[in-house]
Amino acid sequence: MERNKKTTGTVAGIVSNLVTVEVDGPVAQNEICFIIHNDERLMAEVIKVTGRNAYVQVFESTRGLKVGTKAEFEGHMLEATLGPGILSRNYDGLQNDLDKMESIFLQRGNYTDPLHRDVKWHFNPLAKTGDIVTAAAWLGEVMENSIPHKIMVPFKMDKRYAIKSIAAEGDYTVDETIAVLTDDEGRDIPVTMVQKWPVKRAVPGYSSKPRPFKLLETGVRCIDTLNPITEGGTGFIPGPFGTGKTVLQHAISKQAEADVVIIAACGERANEVVEIFSEFPKLDDPRTGRKLIERTTIIANTSNMPVAAREASVYTAMTLAEYYRAMGLKVLLMADSTSRWAQALREMSNRLEELPGPDAFPMDLSAIISNFYSRAGFVYLPNGATGSITFIGTVSPAGGNLKEPVTESTRKAARCFYGLSQERADSKRYPAIDPIDSYSKYLEYAEVQENLKKRLSESWLDNVTKAKDILLRGKEAMEQINILGDDGVPLEFHERYWKSELIDFVILQQDAFDKIDASTPMERQSYMLESVLNVTDTPFSFQNFEEVGVFFKEVINVYKQMNYLEFKSDKFNTLEADLQKFLETKKS
Repeated sequence: MERNKKTTGTVAGIVSNLVTVEVDGPVAQNEICFIIHNDERLMAEVIKVTGRNAYVQVFESTRGLKVGTKAEFEGHMLEATLGPGILSRNYDGLQNDLDKMESIFLQRGNYTDPLHRDVKWHFNPLAKTGDIVTAAAWLGEVMENSIPHKIMVPFKMDKRYAIKSIAAEGDYTVDETIAVLTDDEGRDIPVTMVQKWPVKRAVPGYSSKPRPFKLLETGVRCIDTLNPITEGGTGFIPGPFGTGKTVLQHAISKQAEADVVIIAACGERANEVVEIFSEFPKLDDPRTGRKLIERTTIIANTSNMPVAAREASVYTAMTLAEYYRAMGLKVLLMADSTSRWAQALREMSNRLEELPGPDAFPMDLSAIISNFYSRAGFVYLPNGATGSITFIGTVSPAGGNLKEPVTESTRKAARCFYGLSQERADSKRYPAIDPIDSYSKYLEYAEVQENLKKRLSESWLDNVTKAKDILLRGKEAMEQINILGDDGVPLEFHERYWKSELIDFVILQQDAFDKIDASTPMERQSYMLESVLNVTDTPFSFQNFEEVGVFFKEVINVYKQMNYLEFKSDKFNTLEADLQKFLETKKS
């Protein structure tokens, strides 16, 4: 798409941040242009071309912009800059480094470099002179915090190349040439540690992309036990305001079994983004013992930033995730909230006067969301290594209506559904994931079932099914009790209800502020589920419904104490033994 001569144009119309530019040469869909307003260069993206008119969405405020203003087209799409030094950084949706910004407020037309160009990185070559390489092949590596950051053949180089020379081990800046590659025609191409890639195109560079099959441990019991997500899987968390979507995302980011975490705050409230910026640098990483921010990149786009930049932020985040996946790393990508991204799409679609779909969203909303979710996944790289992007987005449906277009479209694309319930949130049950409405389609995959049986136990899947059944029966019993009263139902209904409460309190609920209970390893989850199901399978004899409640409250209390103790410690074992004695007293 690169051109020898830049296409220019003049502004012919302005509707908020949709600007019509009359051009004097060729332009392409999604091309980047700059509108020169006084001393400021405002970045924009072409979203529609008709005749000599290019419709561009400006990533900034267009206040004060006049008809007749000059515009310059760059000849390339919106690109992410890829290279060492992306981790521990705070970017906006266009990958400007927010920490380099001088003012408290973002200045219009102020763009900063995403990388530190003067920092020297210790380069260690992995390839040698004479090797034949293709796009995404590993040439060498540098240590980025604690992560081995691979320096690759740029993704844009789509032929076969021979390595003419490669730099010796030593310290280099990102712009120094670390290898010279020769193509089939004998041309030499210098390669640095930096490359660019258009954000709206999926990054190639893998040999195959099978169905995900490995469990991704999140440490959150109601996800791992009931509805697990896989390495390279996709999930989404819909729920009304205040039910804990952001909190749950933060918990997963801290605890999940991932090498790199990328958080795309695409349209969050500004105070929530500030919370991320202030909290994450202080958090200890339970996996490495270092700071969590060392393997995290934050892309912030608050709801008061321009619409177009909000739309770009999710694509920028996904491109960075794909870059790290090509290094053979496990990446966790969190987007909060994809509803704001969809609203940005709606706004642009309406301004273009396109035919509206349901709730005025674009007609192809479902296709846009599916295309985006399909970029996640587990891959095999050409050198035999594996990498993955696990993507979990949140959806904020207005009024908690899960039938609205964004939730429905996301439901088609994502394989895991973690619906948050207002009722559970109000009764302080954290996380507020509804155990009955939520699901994971990965449990249907034969390869996932095999993996779970090998890793945990042969009976694991049967136990999960049994637990879900008890929860459903418990809910039905509770509805009967509420309608007919405590005395109006048989004793069996009370027992059924309290058995479901036992699973709810012990397995589904967690204390995010407790060091031990905040994250539970799978071995412990398997053991506790087995233990709780042994209780629910045991026949007990009770005289009246009050006795049922008192008995199960005592059992729940002991189990909750066990959740706060080191697994299989002396205290844990003592409590377990005491519980067994107590259960014996009520056995029928």
